[in-house]
Amino acid sequence: MGKAIWQPGTLLAPVPPAMVTCGTLQKPNIITIAWTGILNSTPPVTYISVRPERYSHDIISQSKEFVINLTTRDLVFACDYCGVKSGAKEDKFKSTKLTPGAASEINAPILMESPVNIECRVREVLPLGTHDMFIADIMAVQIDERFIDKNGKLDMSLCGLVAYSHGEYFALGEKLGSFGYSVRKKK
Repeated sequence: MGKAIWQPGTLLAPVPPAMVTCGTLQKPNIITIAWTGILNSTPPVTYISVRPERYSHDIISQSKEFVINLTTRDLVFACDYCGVKSGAKEDKFKSTKLTPGAASEINAPILMESPVNIECRVREVLPLGTHDMFIADIMAVQIDERFIDKNGKLDMSLCGLVAYSHGEYFALGEKLGSFGYSVRKKK
């Protein structure tokens, strides 16, 4: 069986459908972003890529701050809604009945319903074509205490996180292993 050769494209999947908050507590906004990830561990650096014509692009360009909020099963409908509606035309927090909250290190709001909020400050913007990449330092991470075990470790399996793949949302499911399991000594 052979392989078909396609033109270059964005087929890396699945990706996290992140709900990115920006603006202020007084005038918050949410945009859904699929193009995000980690760029560096120490110092912790992340990115989001946003189309320049999006309402949130101007907000983030001016404030230099945003929050990446991880999306759960309970947030999927709102996540999709925030990806197709514009904050220039409506208050998406109000429309989705979501709650903006105070960040600890920046002025952009967090999404209270999200189990993990990653507070970011833009260090550089790279125009790439259809999107501008906002490279940002991670200033703080807020974790919902319901998902922290007695040893102080975040149990991501309890969060109900989702993934986005080729226009569809999927619940994350069965654990297949943990980092390093392939080389651990058998007992």
